[in-house]
Amino acid sequence: MSTSTTNTTTTDGTPEGVGTTPKGTPRYDAARDHLWGHFTRQSVYEPTETGGLGQTVPTIVKGEGAYIWDADGKKYLDGLSGLFVVQAGHGREELAEAAAKQARDLAFFPIWSYAHPPAIDLAERLAGYAPGDLNRVFFTTGGGEAVETAWKLAKQYFKLTGKPGKHKVISRSIAYHGTPQGALSITGLPPLKEMFEPLVPGAFKVPNTNIYRAPSDELRSDAKAFGRWAADRIAEAIEFEGPDTVAAVFLEPVQNAGGCFPPPPGYFERVREICDEYDVLLVSDEVICAFGRIGSMFACDDFGYVPDMITCAKGMTSGYSPIGAMIASDRLFEPFKQGATSFPHGYTFGGHPVSAAVAMANLDIFERETLNDRVHQNAPAFRRTLEKLGDLPIVGDVRGEGYFYGIELVKDKETRETFNDDEAERMLRGFLSKALFDAGLYCRADDRGDPVVQLAPPLICGQAEFDEIERILRGVLTEAWNIL
Repeated sequence: MSTSTTNTTTTDGTPEGVGTTPKGTPRYDAARDHLWGHFTRQSVYEPTETGGLGQTVPTIVKGEGAYIWDADGKKYLDGLSGLFVVQAGHGREELAEAAAKQARDLAFFPIWSYAHPPAIDLAERLAGYAPGDLNRVFFTTGGGEAVETAWKLAKQYFKLTGKPGKHKVISRSIAYHGTPQGALSITGLPPLKEMFEPLVPGAFKVPNTNIYRAPSDELRSDAKAFGRWAADRIAEAIEFEGPDTVAAVFLEPVQNAGGCFPPPPGYFERVREICDEYDVLLVSDEVICAFGRIGSMFACDDFGYVPDMITCAKGMTSGYSPIGAMIASDRLFEPFKQGATSFPHGYTFGGHPVSAAVAMANLDIFERETLNDRVHQNAPAFRRTLEKLGDLPIVGDVRGEGYFYGIELVKDKETRETFNDDEAERMLRGFLSKALFDAGLYCRADDRGDPVVQLAPPLICGQAEFDEIERILRGVLTEAWNIL
């Protein structure tokens, strides 16, 4: 192991060894002793009672294009874009340079009653991409904050317009919308919430759009009827709670948790009608789906609806600096143009000048390299390549849109029988996650719902990377089936 404070490299430029911290501690040890991983079972890294050392924390030290390298120099295809983030790929020098230049000019200043050029320019640019009259951009530092902001704005908007009872929100079961207390209430994943209850009251759930698990054979065989059924459950929930109490509906264009549920035909058209009928705001949560993940800058354009608010983050900078935003319609901003009214909400680092400058440079790449068109053109090939896996007995469903796919795993293809909790634990956490990584593919084996493998490669990927993903998945999923 290297004893230098930086990672050494081999003759071909790949990393070699994790190195030591400035204090002289081997980084694997420091990671185990001091770094608290997000959504991580820390126990696997701890020494065992029988004297075992525990696993070392996988440590990624380099990225280039669609690939990443660990501290030992092993190369992996980044099949998840980090975390649905690195749209333009790793190693983009101009994004690093944009950050450095802005930091030299103005490293930080808040947008609390002030402004700076990067935030102004980025707000104008986002408003230009957004549909309809969504022209007002409220910056955050991430997606959960953007969702939190949207709910707070919905509550205040209705108070200012004479409907103070409208404060509840409706979202879908299994859907993930973030970890702040309000966003976590909107999230439809009970295991993520139970340790933090009581949460913010007023959040209610309706069925999601997983047609593979539709409640009847009739609905499974008619996508449009299923879409109408799922949308009408929103109207039913509004009626049950009382239209004068419901402020907003939060929906992802393609639902992430559970494994990429696209909207059935006519679904969002009907949801928009329902929201208009009951004077309920439609929030398009595009933290994952915006910035080319489905194809367009905002995925609501891909599915033909205009929301009242958009929440976004992740791909805005391709991950080179953190930022998020809530984009609201002019109608929602109108009450705030009067007198002493303000939105008493904000974040110290929201609209950070360095992040905003990086976002502008990232969006320059999008336009110069026509990344949105690239996704629209290549998405059918990505789908066809992944659908080849349907000949495996463990693959029940392949679903998604754009560069965003889930592969649902089953015990029985004919009956769609899923795995029980113990089987899913052994397969996903005990085998698949590590096996896929060891085979050279970084992706997500997810059990928030039925077991799935999720894929969201950088938007620069093409057929060569699609084939590599399919090849690795085929080998690992075949092995998983054989050891069940």
